[in-house]
Amino acid sequence: MARRPRPKVVTLTDAAATQVRDLLADRGGGLLRVGVKNAGCAGMEYTMAYVDDANPADERVEDNGVSIVIDAKAVLFLLGSVIDYEITPMHSRFTFGNPNQTDACGCGESVTIVPAQAAE
Repeated sequence: MARRPRPKVVTLTDAAATQVRDLLADRGGGLLRVGVKNAGCAGMEYTMAYVDDANPADERVEDNGVSIVIDAKAVLFLLGSVIDYEITPMHSRFTFGNPNQTDACGCGESVTIVPAQAAE
């Protein structure tokens, strides 16, 4: 019996992919590592960091012409997320459209995320 294809942990919009490419080019290469950590009044925060190499347990995502790595501990919290990059008159930032996010604090810095459930 053939296995169904694994869903991508995250996808990137055109704007996010362009920004990641530009940031990594300005840095001279490397990877962008995405994850979550326990913090803030709502319980968790999204994290992004430059790394030179992926950890062996990291999930590599190739999307929209960009390669990023996902912290292995964050996979179930980020499954199905869409990373976008928005520019407004007040700020520019990456945003996460996460189907596992159930709440966010008023300032928008921390979120409540429940792990994704296995498909039946």
